[in-house]
Amino acid sequence: MLETTIGGAKRARIGYELDDLSLVPSKRTRGADLADVSWKLDAYRFGLPIMASPLDAVTSPATAARLCELGGLGVLNLEGLWTRYEDPEEVLGEIAQLTPGTDATVRLQELYDEPVKEELIGRRVEELKAGGMAAGSLTPGKVERYHHAALEAGLDLLVVQGVVVTAQHVTDEDHEPLDLRSFTARYDIPVVVGGVASAKSAMHLMRTGAVGVLVGLGASSVSTTEAALGIHVPLATAIAEVASARSRYLEESGRYVHVIAAGGIGTGGDLAKAIACGADAAMLGRPLAAADEAPGRGAYWGVSAAHHTLPRGRYDRVEPLGPLQVILEGPAHRDDGSVNLIGGLRRAMGVLGYESLSKLHQAELVVRAR
Repeated sequence: MLETTIGGAKRARIGYELDDLSLVPSKRTRGADLADVSWKLDAYRFGLPIMASPLDAVTSPATAARLCELGGLGVLNLEGLWTRYEDPEEVLGEIAQLTPGTDATVRLQELYDEPVKEELIGRRVEELKAGGMAAGSLTPGKVERYHHAALEAGLDLLVVQGVVVTAQHVTDEDHEPLDLRSFTARYDIPVVVGGVASAKSAMHLMRTGAVGVLVGLGASSVSTTEAALGIHVPLATAIAEVASARSRYLEESGRYVHVIAAGGIGTGGDLAKAIACGADAAMLGRPLAAADEAPGRGAYWGVSAAHHTLPRGRYDRVEPLGPLQVILEGPAHRDDGSVNLIGGLRRAMGVLGYESLSKLHQAELVVRAR
């Protein structure tokens, strides 16, 4: 790992974002139609390496079902508006009319003051299952409090997601702390955890029994985590480090844990480079918030945008890009890579000569001189 001295004896690691890298063609090319972009997470196989971010602006039970039809996976925020309101459509409509700025943050805080209702968690999980697969997310501090309602309703996959997730989450709130190793041992349900950004923290999570780890700290376009907390690791470096830890853990245990790039991926090129760095799939937010079907209706805000004491995500507007299927599979009506993400990935794999996502991990990369 490259380091540099920033002054005195203090050293800092050197990291790279996806924009700092370019893919290098190999000696062989192949037709884009021969590229296999499917992947398997635990017992589930998906036609597309795409997970929808558990943001209220991105995933509803309806959009999760649509993404499932297309071959991806939608993840519903089980602490979001869909479990706070019997019918959140009116609330979503109001949010869609807000103007970016301080007033929007204050209004989000007010709307998210409505408490989460356990009976709605169960109902939303049932709606997700009716649409295909039930995947939901909880923050580390709320897993012990809310997981029973989700599991009883038939949750298929749990995503434990926070700014930073560790193997043990200790809290002074009025419920039990989370011990991921104990949790995965108690329940026969695949768990994906994150975010992480280093080999050491990823290895700890892999040893808990997680089937996948989310990589990315503050990478989202609406995240203000770096400004509020000073925490950020460049995504390309984070993916590569965690992928290296996955290889070591595979040798140690014989178990393959999937690496999922989360945040900061907006184009087909970003997706291809993330997988070349070692990711198996990507969790998308902003690109899917631009879909006609998105519950945010043109608005986009982060998970922590409504935090009652320290918001760490801005409210923003996104340019509509068309139906979800077009954004993922085209045909594209733009030339910037933001539409037909999977088509861009397939074409990149063809030009580079790789027939599968796992083979794309072998792609050569070059760092651009700045």
